[in-house]
Amino acid sequence: MIDTTTIWIVIAALGVGSYFFRFVFIGLIGDRALPSWILRHLRYTAVAVLPGLVAPLVVWPPATEGQTDGPRLIAALVTIAVGLWTRNVLLTIAAGAVALYLGLYIAG
Repeated sequence: MIDTTTIWIVIAALGVGSYFFRFVFIGLIGDRALPSWILRHLRYTAVAVLPGLVAPLVVWPPATEGQTDGPRLIAALVTIAVGLWTRNVLLTIAAGAVALYLGLYIAG
């Protein structure tokens, strides 16, 4: 087990690091116009981050102790299909949630 001092040092270091990265973008260059190529790449930040957050929860879900299961894979596929078909974020989220809970209900 990690002792309390080490945990607080890590928490403080992560807080300072997070503040530093935000300050660089907001404090130092926040009032300047960014080049168009940077703005074009920043549009894809959410598209890059969200799959990185969701994919481990689908492939190695903690609820099944890291074992991939059918309901989560089917819910992910339903979510992708509805998102591509409708281009509606709220409907996509709702369809994925319904598919997951229905799949978990059927699987028992």
